Amino acid sequence: MNKPMYLIDTTLREGEQTVGINFTISQKKVIINGLALVGISELEIGVVSPFARDLDELMTFCRTQHPDLKTSLWCRCKEEDIFMAAALAPDRLSLSIPVSDLHLDRKCGKDRTWAERTMQSAIGAARQKGMEVSVGFEDATRADPDFLARMARLAEQEGAFRIRLADTVGIATPVQIIRMVDEIKKSLCSCDLAVHTHNDFGMATANAMAALESGADWADVTVLGLGERSGCARLEELAGYLGIMRSPSRIQPEHLKPLAEYVAGITNKTINDDRPLIGDKIFSCETGLHLHGLQRDPTTYEPYPPERVGIARHLLLGAKCGRKALKKRLAELGHEIDNDLLLQKTHALREKACVLGRPLNDKEILAGMLP
Repeated sequence: MNKPMYLIDTTLREGEQTVGINFTISQKKVIINGLALVGISELEIGVVSPFARDLDELMTFCRTQHPDLKTSLWCRCKEEDIFMAAALAPDRLSLSIPVSDLHLDRKCGKDRTWAERTMQSAIGAARQKGMEVSVGFEDATRADPDFLARMARLAEQEGAFRIRLADTVGIATPVQIIRMVDEIKKSLCSCDLAVHTHNDFGMATANAMAALESGADWADVTVLGLGERSGCARLEELAGYLGIMRSPSRIQPEHLKPLAEYVAGITNKTINDDRPLIGDKIFSCETGLHLHGLQRDPTTYEPYPPERVGIARHLLLGAKCGRKALKKRLAELGHEIDNDLLLQKTHALREKACVLGRPLNDKEILAGMLP
């Protein structure tokens, strides 16, 4: 049996950090409903802050409407924030601490000793308040590996149930992520491991999947990959892969497209027709060799049935059409054609498609068969 792999959706926290995006409370509730349908294991609702006016209402909404959905809040390692979080009573508190010397020195004006003591104190305060604690290591991929491992051991010793490694500026490759996960796993006894990957070089989803396959238990995702700069690992891609290619899985991939379309609509984002798992035309084909294979057995050129993600298959006859595909489609339309004429009609169909700049519809195909 495959090792369980879990997703933390952070659309309402990291995703809302995208420039120009501010979800309303009603929009957030619709997104939460969609994530629950998809089968997300944990939802990071937002950042603990006096400016976050809707956290209490969202926590109540999740508890009453989706009691099986784990909730978490992102929190600085500050006592006042931890006390505020405790009043909201999330299932989990996600504490964040920088671990790279770059962040510690230039952003915080602190050193490694400060990071160790601050983290230990914060974990202790959160646990005293009865909260399950996850610790996120900011800028982990630029941290000294030995110090990163030491921080992971300390966090586990203090009672954190999960360590979350952040590729904060998206510089890691899958191979580097695998190495980091392997090293940190060696430092831990039973603590869960998670990753938060950014897409600055287009590898967020691949890095997240590489982490899961190399031993991480959790990976962060956002709808449409929303997030700082180029965004994060995309919910549609990672959840789609786990839901379709991994078994057993709680993910229901048929709910990904409606959720993605809703978020795209309220954020003025465009979903390209060829976008993996949610694009309208990902199961459209007009290549002759592929059409022939698809007509005989769809699994020859499809990794999964289109119905799994709520998309229809469209086999099109156009500029790349082959004879067998044309003959089969004509037969389906109740029109037989002599083999001696088939090559000529195939050439004619391809030429007309080139002129029109698109595949032909059934009416145009039948018209082309007339003398």
